[in-house]
Amino acid sequence: MARVKYTDNDVDLVARMMRAEAEGEGKLGMLMVGNVIVNRLKANCLDFQDLRSIRDVIFQIQGGNYSFEAVQKGNVFYNRARSTERRLARQTLDFWRQHPSKYALWYFNPYGECPPTWYDQPFAGQFKQHCYYEPIADTCESVYRW
Repeated sequence: MARVKYTDNDVDLVARMMRAEAEGEGKLGMLMVGNVIVNRLKANCLDFQDLRSIRDVIFQIQGGNYSFEAVQKGNVFYNRARSTERRLARQTLDFWRQHPSKYALWYFNPYGECPPTWYDQPFAGQFKQHCYYEPIADTCESVYRW
């Protein structure tokens, strides 16, 4: 059973986002980005209330800007999804979760060390250049459910 409902178009969106945000971090880095997307859809809490589809997550606007830098700036997000990234996207949508993105709702690539918090949310861990952040305990229980 998949972690969230999705369509072939959703697979392409997640694949494009994974590539745009983490291609330089290899397959594992791309899987982690995909996992954050799935977590945001499952969350329905904090900054991610009322998101009902992968499309809602990808094109969410917060503070007047898209939530994901790749959507704001365009870079490779607007290129077609490749078969490798589509396969990874399906893996994430269906079952894949791993620390430090396992419960993460946020990630970013800082210019230096990962700060201990990001918008007051605790640091979960780092993979290559990306820092991952989980919600504060007892603020978003749906993220911790399969």
